[in-house]
Amino acid sequence: MKNFVLLFFILMGFSCSKDVADVSNDSGEQQNNSTAFKGEKTISYQSIHVDVIIDKPALAVVDVLLVFHGTVMSDTSILSAANNTLDKFKEILTNKNMMLVSVAYPQENILFGDNLPYGETALLWLKNKAGEELGIKINKIFMAGHSQGGYMVTRLNTLHQTDGVIANAPGPLNLVYRCELEEKGQIPSGAVCTRLKNTFGSTSVNPNAYFQRSLLNYTRGFKSDILFVQGLNDSPIQLYSWPTFKKDLTECSNCQNIQFVEVPGGSHGSLFESETAKSEFNNFINNRILK
Repeated sequence: MKNFVLLFFILMGFSCSKDVADVSNDSGEQQNNSTAFKGEKTISYQSIHVDVIIDKPALAVVDVLLVFHGTVMSDTSILSAANNTLDKFKEILTNKNMMLVSVAYPQENILFGDNLPYGETALLWLKNKAGEELGIKINKIFMAGHSQGGYMVTRLNTLHQTDGVIANAPGPLNLVYRCELEEKGQIPSGAVCTRLKNTFGSTSVNPNAYFQRSLLNYTRGFKSDILFVQGLNDSPIQLYSWPTFKKDLTECSNCQNIQFVEVPGGSHGSLFESETAKSEFNNFINNRILK
C-alpha cells in the first residue's frame, strides 16, 4: 500500500510538471524546477494583469529574454502575435539555454502609449515574482521588441534597468508627422491617429500631445545598454525620422551604451532577415551574459 501511494504521487508530479501556472510550493520556497515547458500564463504586478507566453528550457537557473510584438489590428490577435514573436526571436537566438517570455500587451480601445504599464508589469513581475511562481532562479534579464514592441522596450529602458535591450525598427518615431499625413489624406487613416485626434484634436491644433507619445521624445536617460536595428529600405514614414532619432541618441549624455546596426536594403523586419543583424543581436546578449 505504501508503494502504491508513493507511485501515485510520483505520477501526479509528472502529470503537472508542464503546467505554466504557479509551481512554487505551499511554503513559498523555490522548487528546483528543471522541467521544460511552453504555455500561456496570466501574470500580475501591483494590480495590473497581462497575459504572457513562456518558453522555459529544462533548467532551474536561467537568463531571460522578454519580448514584445508589433502592432495588431485587434486585441483578439495579441496572443497569436505574442506567440509568433516569441518563435521569431527564439529562431534567431543562438543561446538555447535562455527562457523567453512574450508579452501580449493590449492595443485596441486604448490611446497609443497608454499600454506601457502592461509592459512594465511584465518586466516587474519577471524581476520580483517570476522566480518564486515558476520555481526557478532568474539571473540576467534582457528585453527585445519589434516595431511597436521596439517602442515599448525603448521607453521601458528609460524607466528600469535590465541587462540589455534590443529594438528592431522601433516606432512610431514621429506621430506628428505620421498623423498629419493621415489628416491630409496622403496615407490611409489608422486607428492610432484616429484615437489621438478624437482625444486631442488634430496635429495642427495640438502637436505637442502627439510628440509626447512619439519615440523622438524618449532619447534620454537610458538605464541599460541598447542595440537598435534599422533596415534602410523600411517604410518612408519610418525613414523620414530615423536620422533625427539616431542623431538625438548619439548626443545623449545620460544614457548607457547605444549601438546601431543599419542594414542597407533591409526591410522593417531586418533583425530577423539580415545575417549581420542576427550576429550583432546574439553578440550583444552573449557578451553581457558572460560579464
